[in-house]
Amino acid sequence: MTDTVTLTSALDGFDFTAAHALPRGERKGGIVVVQEIFGLDQYVHADVERWSALGFEVLAPSIFDRAEPGFVAEHDPQGFQTGVGYVQKVGVDAMLSDIQACIDHLAPRGPVFAVGYCLGGSLVWLAAGKLKGLAAGAAYYGSMIAANAEAPLNAPVVVHLGRKDGHIPADEVSAKVKAAHPDVAVHIYENSGHGFNNDGRPDSDLDDAKLARQRSLALFQAHGAG
Repeated sequence: MTDTVTLTSALDGFDFTAAHALPRGERKGGIVVVQEIFGLDQYVHADVERWSALGFEVLAPSIFDRAEPGFVAEHDPQGFQTGVGYVQKVGVDAMLSDIQACIDHLAPRGPVFAVGYCLGGSLVWLAAGKLKGLAAGAAYYGSMIAANAEAPLNAPVVVHLGRKDGHIPADEVSAKVKAAHPDVAVHIYENSGHGFNNDGRPDSDLDDAKLARQRSLALFQAHGAG
């Protein structure tokens, strides 16, 4: 069961909303689910439900609230362009601050992890080096990972990439990450393209998506998930 909570960013005191779900069964930790550029759409809500079913308390911040509260877009060129504009308008620092607020909200009740997709994948990679209180992260097909591959990491991260991703060259990203952080696992999924965690999308292979989720969960379990 998902509800909505309001949290406050320490960066500028801005109040933003987040989808929230309590863990089913025994609590294993907290997870921050970080959206693609299309907002908190049905795929984000499906991911919130998945992690909740596994025993995690989940927050998915609406990181474009400063630009358009509650923004949700279709996965089409117009939605993409609007999302790109909102990334520029809101800025990375503000989005990371919202993620930090989610971490701080969850941390009193156990270890906190993060998983992000597309824009969210980039933000999880950056969060692992810049934010406090993150136990581990899973970064999916983030376009900013390669450019920030040499950034120091304060939390372990797993990176998931699609071989058929026309936006992000998987081998290039993998090589840059491995050169800077040999201990970081980078997985390339041969049957998948961009956005492959979104079940039912054209570039999604269900077996690849399930395997990536298993690998993310295994990392979280290795770093404190009950």
